[in-house]
Amino acid sequence: MSTCQSVISSPNDHRSYRHLTLTNGLRVLLVQDMHSAQAAASMAVNVGHFDDPQSRPGMAHFLEHMLFLGTAKFPEAGGYHSFINQHGGSNNAWTGTEHTNFFFAIDPLVFAEALDRFSQFFIAPLFNQELVDRERHAIESEFTLKQKDDIRRIYQVLKETVNPAHPFSKFSVGNLQTLGGDEQQLREELLAFYKSHYSANLMTLCLVAPMAIDELEQYARRYFSAIENHDLQKTYPELPLFSSEQLQKQIHIVPLKEQKRLTLSFALPAIDRFYRSKPLTFISHLLGSESHGSLFSKLKEAGFINGLSAGGGINGYNFKEYSISIQLTDRGLNQTDKVVAACFGYIKLIANTGLEDWRYQERANLLKLAFRYQEQIKALDLASHLSINMQHYQVEDTVYGDYRMDGLDVAEARALMSLMTPDNMRLQLVAQDLDTEQQAAWYHTPYQIKPIEEARLALWRCAEAETGMELPRPNPFIVEDAIARGEPSRHPEPVIVAEGAGYRIWHKKDDEFNVPKGHLYLSLDSDQASPTPRHAALTRLYVEMLLDHLTEHTYQAEVAGLSYNIYPHQGGLTLHLTGFTGNQETLLALLIDKARERSFTQERFNLIKRQLLRSWYNHAQAKPISQLFTSLTVTLQKRSYELLRMAELLEDITLDDLHDHVSAFYEKIYLEGLVYGDWLEQEAQSLGKRLSHILSLVSKPSRESARELVNLQGKGTVLRELNIAHPDSAIIVYYQSVFATPEKMALFSLLNHTMSSTFFHELRTQRQLGYMVGTGYLPLNRHPGMIFYVQSPTAGPLQLLEAIDEFIADFNYAVMQITNEQWESTKQGLINQVMEHDANLKTRGQRYWVSIGNKDYHFNQRELVVAEIKRQTRAGLIKFMMDKMRTKHSDRLVLFSTGEQHRHLERLQAGSLITDLRTFKQQAEQFNL
Repeated sequence: MSTCQSVISSPNDHRSYRHLTLTNGLRVLLVQDMHSAQAAASMAVNVGHFDDPQSRPGMAHFLEHMLFLGTAKFPEAGGYHSFINQHGGSNNAWTGTEHTNFFFAIDPLVFAEALDRFSQFFIAPLFNQELVDRERHAIESEFTLKQKDDIRRIYQVLKETVNPAHPFSKFSVGNLQTLGGDEQQLREELLAFYKSHYSANLMTLCLVAPMAIDELEQYARRYFSAIENHDLQKTYPELPLFSSEQLQKQIHIVPLKEQKRLTLSFALPAIDRFYRSKPLTFISHLLGSESHGSLFSKLKEAGFINGLSAGGGINGYNFKEYSISIQLTDRGLNQTDKVVAACFGYIKLIANTGLEDWRYQERANLLKLAFRYQEQIKALDLASHLSINMQHYQVEDTVYGDYRMDGLDVAEARALMSLMTPDNMRLQLVAQDLDTEQQAAWYHTPYQIKPIEEARLALWRCAEAETGMELPRPNPFIVEDAIARGEPSRHPEPVIVAEGAGYRIWHKKDDEFNVPKGHLYLSLDSDQASPTPRHAALTRLYVEMLLDHLTEHTYQAEVAGLSYNIYPHQGGLTLHLTGFTGNQETLLALLIDKARERSFTQERFNLIKRQLLRSWYNHAQAKPISQLFTSLTVTLQKRSYELLRMAELLEDITLDDLHDHVSAFYEKIYLEGLVYGDWLEQEAQSLGKRLSHILSLVSKPSRESARELVNLQGKGTVLRELNIAHPDSAIIVYYQSVFATPEKMALFSLLNHTMSSTFFHELRTQRQLGYMVGTGYLPLNRHPGMIFYVQSPTAGPLQLLEAIDEFIADFNYAVMQITNEQWESTKQGLINQVMEHDANLKTRGQRYWVSIGNKDYHFNQRELVVAEIKRQTRAGLIKFMMDKMRTKHSDRLVLFSTGEQHRHLERLQAGSLITDLRTFKQQAEQFNL
């Protein structure tokens, strides 16, 4: 084993790191995190779909699936998933172009046992013959699930229009066609692929746990030293992603969802070698600026675009596709050549005058500050992230590499910008009314590819910056010497520090995370927010208009680490500010000032209204299960409405209507806020008084808005069918608690925790009903509940409901077979999840804010629920399940859609069908939060 190498970490990072290389060549990073409630492991393998045999597209992805289904030491197919779930953990994996990542988190007390199971994936997988066919059907389900996903459909066009000899061109997901044929033959090919591509020297392992680093090293040695090292070397072909034949092309793509997007892509070299100086990060900082005079600002002012981002695009071992992605307006769609010319004019402005050290240092200082006050993340996320970083960075930069900007190399930056030319570009236009002449394989995407005319290229080559274009000015919001204040909090939980007629402000000074940051939540309740679908549509439109209006005024604050969001809820809207506290009040004052102006123009109103309508109409193209999840809250929450209904009403709304609505919205307001982080109590008190004064100028005090929820008690099975154009069928079955008590929260949580892995194994792995299969604990308006969901390419709604009911009917036998030790372990696993330590300021602030919204004013609901979980017995859980779910007249809501290929099957009719949603909600008895 090699000697350990040091890892550079943040001064604010309490963790300890150790890097080592095992004798088999496996590189390992050990992370001791005594604050974490969970242990986690992640293995990154330098193998992806680029490695797929030409004759077997999707093989790397198929292998990822098969590794979960049993090993020589632990042969049970669902055993790994069940063990992780039983002990309060989670696990997943993904396959990318050049890497595959496997990861899990679990109770630290069983970390060693979990590592034993996990490591066997890479030592002695079984690849059971009888599971080969079943799992390729799971791949097929995953493939069909995304058949109507525009991201996948557009991605496939990219694959078909790059250099066909480059491995990126390969179909990556796989399906029954590419993984077809004789099962034995496929298994032999799978085994050969595994042996020729999976090798210890291509793997990087990260272990994170609240235990001594020496103990973690022992685990690494004990469980992972047996992975074979075949001393493999990666030999991807040194061919360009875009050869000259693929450049200077314009590609038209027709999406399913209404969208208008223009993308300029440039062929650049691989970027890993630039990570210490990050020239493209700097260039993107300038090119993607939204401040006054920027490319975005000028094109938005002209009415051509609604959004712009720079720096995206695919990248890999020998390429970087650098993209400028632009969301066009209807006017912009007809002026794409002008938009492209403006881009090249701004690129020239940056190249000529923007590559200055002070600008680079401004961006570098922001990363430096982010690293200095780096906030912690969950053990699972950390392990996964670092195992991938180990594949890209030097050992000492495994953590720091994301933040390093060592200095501006002007020659390097100029060399990269010299490649951002019309001659080295591809232009991609995505819109619904475009001429096309061919279809992409697998996803049937209509597209066209044609050369860009020389006259257009010549025009763009000589483009200059437009009048009024300018580079970002020095950022006044950057705080270079932020220091967290050490004053301890006087209270263990938030307390009310300012209160009066129509308002209440909570405060908690953070004294744990040691960052000079804060979270400020302000909820404005108005009885005009959403009493009808029209009101709700107007409130949402107001929020979108406000966010659009604020963009240019607040962009530099956002760049400096001060972010905000405004979002509607059932009773009104919420403003959430986060970032360094030094300028938080300055940003809040700016937001309030601009919000009160309400100087919306007719032109921006037309554009934002059209953008919102497009978003709502596009929901009909979402996955069936996603549409059902949206429909669940719409069906049960009185003040939630169907997007299509709101869209129909929005069509006729005018700018005057919006101004009238905003005036009515602010007539009577109830304000509730939380000030958390590096804020002193007196500062929060003063802020509360100022907010109260501002409100008093425009509003009268009001009471908190009601949040009503449909009560399903006594209704039996209630059915609601959605008409969705998709081959798959989908179903959600929802059970609701009448009582919002800790006992019911504990029972529903425990039932879901106990059922979830078995349900997944039975309906997905064993019965192959679909890729999207699961259960979930789902509280709505404080009332606990539980859902079962499936999206299926193979079964209709009636068959899916029968399968769910059959599972529920048989599950009590599974619970009875659990040993006392397993039962206590299952409960402890759930308790660990419920009581998981907040990783950072953000998660702590979110928890406090949710508690306030749930009227958990003692902030102890978690503890009360845990006390109830501890009390539960197997017999008690079985009785609860039988009373709630197994009786003939169980109260539940069943949402479903019938797939296009299942409409000939017997229909689902077992219950009362909702034919008019508005009438159902009006007549239903309701809970009131």
